[in-house]
Amino acid sequence: MKGLLKEKNFSFAVDCIIFGYDGQDLKLLVIKRSFEPFKGKWSLVGGFLEDDESAEEAAVRVLKGLTGLDGLYMEQLHCFSEPKRGGAERIISVAFFALIDIQKYNQQINEDYHPAWFSINQLPELIFDHSAIVELAKEKLRYKAALHPLLFELLPDKFTMPQLQSLYEAVYNMEFDKGNFNRKLLSTKLLEKLEDKDMLNSKKGAFYYTVNLKKYSAGFKTFLNFVSSQYINE
Repeated sequence: MKGLLKEKNFSFAVDCIIFGYDGQDLKLLVIKRSFEPFKGKWSLVGGFLEDDESAEEAAVRVLKGLTGLDGLYMEQLHCFSEPKRGGAERIISVAFFALIDIQKYNQQINEDYHPAWFSINQLPELIFDHSAIVELAKEKLRYKAALHPLLFELLPDKFTMPQLQSLYEAVYNMEFDKGNFNRKLLSTKLLEKLEDKDMLNSKKGAFYYTVNLKKYSAGFKTFLNFVSSQYINE
């Protein structure tokens, strides 16, 4: 029982892995750290928990402070508690990943944080264990996207099939057969075809689609069964 009474010196924090899609590439939002250690180095968005809030509430506060937005898609990733992960001070962090449409919300990003978007495959060196956190978040995103249509959170209200395929190829770092991809996606009945076309990126034009929100909210037990089974086997 004496061990239970011993005072512990450590802090609780949250780290937010913010994925975005710009229509061509999957990207990660990072900021320049404003204090020592590693002042001026690239970091995930994060912050310490306040006395009266949960980890989830802290993550929502941090995300809103950066983006000015409520209601972003956010999901808890993992608790990182290695004793030396924070340097001299022990910091236990609960990580969350969030998904946003870059083109829709980019102007609302708070410039005080010196934010920057980097391609998920061309990231700068990040402080502490943040690179390992991002890798775990990428694995979780691939796993979840194989079962549920959550990647639509990254897309604008209307999009083309080439844009959608480009997004999935960026997430999984692999190419999909165009015909098979289109057939599988349309078979879910999740997409609704619109009358207008994107005439800027192809000679014939590509029809726009939108998401059937009712079916999206209902979710899917297995969404894209053409995605490699390595992402859906626990």
